[in-house]
Amino acid sequence: MDNYKFNEFIKIAKMLNDNEIIPLLMGSVGLEVVTGKSWDAKDLDIHVPGDKRGWEVPPEFNIYNWNNIVNIMNSMEYRLIDLHEHEFSKEGLSVEIGIINTLPSFAGIQLEELEMHQMGEIKYYLLNHDQYLSVYESSSKDSYRADNNNNKDIKKIDYLKRRILGNQKLY
Repeated sequence: MDNYKFNEFIKIAKMLNDNEIIPLLMGSVGLEVVTGKSWDAKDLDIHVPGDKRGWEVPPEFNIYNWNNIVNIMNSMEYRLIDLHEHEFSKEGLSVEIGIINTLPSFAGIQLEELEMHQMGEIKYYLLNHDQYLSVYESSSKDSYRADNNNNKDIKKIDYLKRRILGNQKLY
């Protein structure tokens, strides 16, 4: 697991917590934490509260407390490089901010089912194996991901299905 990316997430989560925001660690870094296996994470995917309509709302309005989040990221020397994707960058690390409230409609994951984790005083959410499977199965149906990331998603889906079914013969 890439500790640098997870440690950076923890630093961001602390700043978000200080602003009464509890983030959800998504993507490959979150999956690495849950599975203990490296998934060659390229970036950090962090979801925070926002409008459940997601992309139907202009990007500067669909994440709650957006201005505070921009200020937090700027204070950590991240720069917004793509408003539509809510993508920040610092020293080659990309951090994309997503909307936690889209999980029910996107992957059938109810927010009250998310498990909160704590590292010291820092609080954050992580998906479990079943929830990650739902997210990756839903993501694999997206045409952009199918064209650009499908091989990695298929490996994750296969791994998670076998893990959930209890097959210990894993990669």
